[in-house]
Amino acid sequence: MRVRSTSKRALTSSRPPSTKPDWPRFRRSSTGRPTPISPRSSPCICRCRSRATPTSSPGSRARRPRDVLSVIRISVIEYAVAVGSPRLAERLFGPSCEALAGVSARRLGGVLTEFDSELARRVLSRAEVLLTGWDTPPLRRSVLRHAPRLRRVIHAGSAFGWLLPDGASGVHVSDMGHVNAVPVAEYTLAMIILANKDAVRARDLYRTRRTYIDREEEFADAGNHARTVGVVSASRTGRVLLELLRAFPTLDALVYDPYLPPHEARGLGAEPVSLPELVRRSDVVTVHAPVRPDTVGLIDRELLALMRDGTTIINTARGVIVEPAALERELIGGRINAVLDVTDPEPLPAESALYDLPNVFLTPHISGSMGTELRRMGDEVASELARYADLAVAAESVADS
Repeated sequence: MRVRSTSKRALTSSRPPSTKPDWPRFRRSSTGRPTPISPRSSPCICRCRSRATPTSSPGSRARRPRDVLSVIRISVIEYAVAVGSPRLAERLFGPSCEALAGVSARRLGGVLTEFDSELARRVLSRAEVLLTGWDTPPLRRSVLRHAPRLRRVIHAGSAFGWLLPDGASGVHVSDMGHVNAVPVAEYTLAMIILANKDAVRARDLYRTRRTYIDREEEFADAGNHARTVGVVSASRTGRVLLELLRAFPTLDALVYDPYLPPHEARGLGAEPVSLPELVRRSDVVTVHAPVRPDTVGLIDRELLALMRDGTTIINTARGVIVEPAALERELIGGRINAVLDVTDPEPLPAESALYDLPNVFLTPHISGSMGTELRRMGDEVASELARYADLAVAAESVADS
């Protein structure tokens, strides 16, 4: 088995590569015999539109990880957990993966926060599946040498380009980037609505004056009617955001993504445009590009200068995508506004001017999964672990038949 890699140098592609092979999936029929689940109804981990927003329809019951345990198991999969802290591991994986205990999967040891100790190597030597997340150390070749049974890594987050070394083979990686895209897109949508209402300035003005504010006098140009939102990159988060924007017919959506076919952009409800045109026309510019050599400094001094006075730039991707020094100069000048959930460096030094600027809404990287949203991530990881167990048992059953 070889590692699948999305190495294409693109912000996105019209058919994003799946991180999951075409495995057989089963469910128990009314007769009690395992029957295949059709691809249309079965969950997948690819970045397709059907998985862009993993939510249930109103009144339906959310599918629990145990629901995918559909075939009689002959053996139990052994897995290990490697994240930044035991507390994070419990919040991410605890409740969801406990539902599988003794049924399809058995957890090895405690929480691995590093891979170099003797204990970590003993755990890795037995693990067939590794659950990873924030602050997991990279799986270097020296680590993989101590994990001869490892066949699957399931990452709570985006594992693109850093978790496994280039050219590694024998291990398949699944990531939950499509799940994390949901809260990021939701946060961005909220910030778009508030930015168009000039909510931050309204709060500050009310706090200062502490009296009646004539909103038609002070905020004559505010509102969410006939406004334009420019989305930089139809990434997983960008696509979820574009779907959410469909609920606001008075907001026109533009999208810049050189690898997105025009017909697909229009299918997402957006007009495909060049990056200079996007920043010139938009009332709000929101950045969702992945970090790669060709996207570092993508929004530079020249593009920032093209923005109209009063434009708001939102960055929930990574700070390096918007040229930090150029952005700070524009914001200090007060010509444009910013909603920054990410910065470069992160966190900013204590003396940074951005902390105190009235036209900057600065938050400590909260747009991604946090708090109660971690449970959604854990449920998806547990479901993926259960699907892997189903595959292993199905293969074992075939081998023994």
